[in-house]
Amino acid sequence: MNQKGSILGVLLVIVGVVALLGIVLAGSYNSFVKLSQEIDQQYAVIESKLQRRYDLIPNLAETVKGHMAHEQEVFGQIAEARAKMAGGATTDERLDGMNQMESALSRLLVVMENYPQLKAQESVNNLMVELAGTENRISVERDNYNGFVQKYNTKVKSFPAVLMASMFGYDERPYFKADPRAGEAPEIKFP
Repeated sequence: MNQKGSILGVLLVIVGVVALLGIVLAGSYNSFVKLSQEIDQQYAVIESKLQRRYDLIPNLAETVKGHMAHEQEVFGQIAEARAKMAGGATTDERLDGMNQMESALSRLLVVMENYPQLKAQESVNNLMVELAGTENRISVERDNYNGFVQKYNTKVKSFPAVLMASMFGYDERPYFKADPRAGEAPEIKFP
């Protein structure tokens, strides 16, 4: 009976260790699920703000277009960027479209600075205020998104969670990054 008792004790210890390991693994897996869902939700918030921008920019462009018929290149860039944003199949493709939109939008704003009569129009001013508010919201939500990605990516790279991440296919997520051309001043050429 002594031998049976020691075998039973060893089995209980093994079962306890396996149960404890299962609890730790389940907790780690669940935290990956939670962080991944937070990132997806935050990305959806950004997309909603981008949709607002997407809807405002054509109104602004149409309002301004009549005064700047010779600035068709800027309007073409806006249309191209909108198409790329809407047609992006992956996060990276949509991010590229967003960066193109920001570049085209900054060019439009620089062009508008050179047309004082546009600044005086109430419709242009109202659209510019709406657009500025939207841009601020997008910036805040991008910062929030990058915070979630930072927490998630840290967990994906940390030991022992890295083992769980690779076992269940949790890879690093991309950060929102500024377009490399964002540091350059837009070049505006007048005929």
